[in-house]
Amino acid sequence: MHEVTSQRVEQLRQWLVANQYDALLIPHEDEYLGEYIPAHNERLLWATGFTGSAGMAVITQDNAAMFVDGRYVVQVRKEVPGDVFEYRHLIEEPAIQWVQGTLAQGSKVAVDPRLHSAAWLTKATAETEGKLELVSLTANPIDSLWADRPEPLLTDARLMGLELVGQSSADKRALIAAKLKEQQAEAVLLTQPDSICWLLNIRGLDVPCFPVLLSHAIVHSDESVDFYLDPSRLPADFIDHVGRGVRVHKPDALEAGLNSLAEQTVLVDPTTSNAWASLVLHSAGAHIVESADPCFLPKAAKNAIEIAGMKACHIRDGAAVSKFLAWLDSEVAAGNLHDEATLSDKLLSFRQQDETLADLSFDTISAAAGNAAMCHYNHMNQPEPGKLELGNLYLVDSGGQYPDGTTDITRTIAIGEANDDLKQQFTLVLKGHIALATARFPKGTCGHQLDVLARQHLWANGYDYDHGTGHGVGHFLSVHEGPQRIAKVANNTALLAGMVLSNEPGYYRADAFGIRIENLELVVDVETQGDFNVLGFESLTRAPIDKRLINTNMLTRPELAWLNDYHQKVWDEVSPLLEGDDLEWLLQATSALAHS
Repeated sequence: MHEVTSQRVEQLRQWLVANQYDALLIPHEDEYLGEYIPAHNERLLWATGFTGSAGMAVITQDNAAMFVDGRYVVQVRKEVPGDVFEYRHLIEEPAIQWVQGTLAQGSKVAVDPRLHSAAWLTKATAETEGKLELVSLTANPIDSLWADRPEPLLTDARLMGLELVGQSSADKRALIAAKLKEQQAEAVLLTQPDSICWLLNIRGLDVPCFPVLLSHAIVHSDESVDFYLDPSRLPADFIDHVGRGVRVHKPDALEAGLNSLAEQTVLVDPTTSNAWASLVLHSAGAHIVESADPCFLPKAAKNAIEIAGMKACHIRDGAAVSKFLAWLDSEVAAGNLHDEATLSDKLLSFRQQDETLADLSFDTISAAAGNAAMCHYNHMNQPEPGKLELGNLYLVDSGGQYPDGTTDITRTIAIGEANDDLKQQFTLVLKGHIALATARFPKGTCGHQLDVLARQHLWANGYDYDHGTGHGVGHFLSVHEGPQRIAKVANNTALLAGMVLSNEPGYYRADAFGIRIENLELVVDVETQGDFNVLGFESLTRAPIDKRLINTNMLTRPELAWLNDYHQKVWDEVSPLLEGDDLEWLLQATSALAHS
């Protein structure tokens, strides 16, 4: 594969020379700027061999560099040839900084504006002014060089009835139109596929793990929508489903649609919309107002029907996870220490027993022993998957996409006897998980104000974890949904009732083990006897937490009460879906713990 990468880099260098460019930037993103991209848009993979979900490459006429974040420093060395690319840290030394230090003043750098956000291009242009010339391409060279490029996966639209989504598309469009009028705008460009699918009450399977249709939309202040998706992908009753005022156009009509907004005030989210769209609007004479995607908050705050669906799918998903954990325990007891791929496939087979399963919500993280110390480990990127080790841990982070909701759960499992050190670290993580799960906070509180609750017990003992504590989760949409988040980094989106976030503190010891305990939490209103009501969390996830890893003497009485109450809920709601040995296993796994 390294030989193929070298040849492709050479082809791109020939293109640079022929077109008199000094460098080409190749980001991981496609025109939708999402976390998940379809196979036909994996340009960074084509050019470098890198399979990770974030990164950027720079190819110059003489050298090349590959930029990845801390998650991928090990993986990049296995996949990307070191004799062709320098390895660089994406955060500590952004690509544009490296380019300025490498190229002579006045050099021409080619960028595809469809693959960068409007905010990125504005910032990069300002940073390089007077030093480099950033040239926006009208066509990407990789697209013409990629001989065996996969065909796009164009799936049919799935109409989501009110029994699943709880609010008509017409009502949602009225809400967005009202927001436009508040900001004295006549239109908004929507580029995030999950925003469009939420607005029109449709779903698709164009992208693995992300149940959307890759499309664009322009919503107008008169509540009408121009929807850019091949009409052949829509069922005959689509217009009846969405109501009047939705005009469907082929995707290549988007540029004309943007040009038609001349002289109008148009909202664009510069962080989620690509630079090409802003360049077209600007040259058409539209007045661009930079503002957050107006679908984000109403999409994030689930309505009663969506909440009921999220609860229902978590019970079914919990049954699948419980069956898997019961099987895993019986296999370890019989001396069968499987590899990570076998375990991942087995968990999938249990989820597939539910006929409503549409897809997984992300690639399963199935990590044994030291591999679990890499918090975004993927066994499929390894020369060979790791195997379970007695006396160590197994971490599995997985989720499903169902028509009534999206799940994401991490469980850390004892493989054989766990020593006191493992139990201490697991219990410190559990204490942080419980502290966040039981938090009560006034309206207006943001995620970063709660992050310390999950870390406090680890911090007190000199430990921490290098990832966020909680991300938003969509309703049969993205498993990583903004704008809400719980992390050290400031996020000024206040948590609202109906939002769903993960609660996933962890601890990772390099080359030894990894621990993470993740439930999804629903933000709920909590009545008080005080001067005002507050918000809190209600756990949605329904699967046991491994009691064999808990040092009960480290838990306070309220923490122990929370754990026993949580396990009682798991038993009450999941046990009707199990039978035989699985039911007996669940009874033991959810039985009450007491202080020794």
